[in-house]
Amino acid sequence: MVKETLIKNGLMLSAFAIVGTALIALTYNGTADRIAQQQKQKLLSILNEVVPHELHDNELYADCTSVVSSNLGTQEPHTAYRARINGEPAALAIEATAPDGYSGDIALVIGVDTQMNVLGVRVLEHKETPGLGDKIELAISDWITSFTGKHFSVSALPVWQVKKDGGEFDQFTGATITPRAVVSAVKNALLYVQDNQQTLFSAPNLCGIENDLLPTNEVLSE
Repeated sequence: MVKETLIKNGLMLSAFAIVGTALIALTYNGTADRIAQQQKQKLLSILNEVVPHELHDNELYADCTSVVSSNLGTQEPHTAYRARINGEPAALAIEATAPDGYSGDIALVIGVDTQMNVLGVRVLEHKETPGLGDKIELAISDWITSFTGKHFSVSALPVWQVKKDGGEFDQFTGATITPRAVVSAVKNALLYVQDNQQTLFSAPNLCGIENDLLPTNEVLSE
């Protein structure tokens, strides 16, 4: 009798464990899907912010290539979305990473036209200190809009620094590391675009609508 009770209890515990594991897995998958969808919607919104509608008649999210370059901050693939008018190159929205933020990596998207005029910069993700470094977020400060409208030229590289280092961009009170990291990442990304613009526009499309904003593993590399 005791043996049968132990077996019964063991089976019940096993069943509870299986059900519990299944519920956790379902919850995790559901949460992961929601997070992925939120990230997709944020990216779509940012693409529209950094490349004006009048500069493209194609769907930005459906025309891209994937890039690996140290100029983009890390050796991880970054995506470059391509804006075209009547099939002709008009602008790029390229992802970059500032690896030297105060609290870690800062993920960025930089919009730039074919004449190297900056159309906009936005932050995709960061872990900077609230009240200090988080001023890179447009929702908190308009500092990130200071890039908009600036023309990039190799002959004027010294201006692409914070004012404390002799450049044109404001630093934050009590927080210089974060804006310095962002300005440097934007400058390096623009250097990459200037040197590789033709290649970026002519590379095979890795972001067809069926891929739903998920580039394949084929990447351009230095």
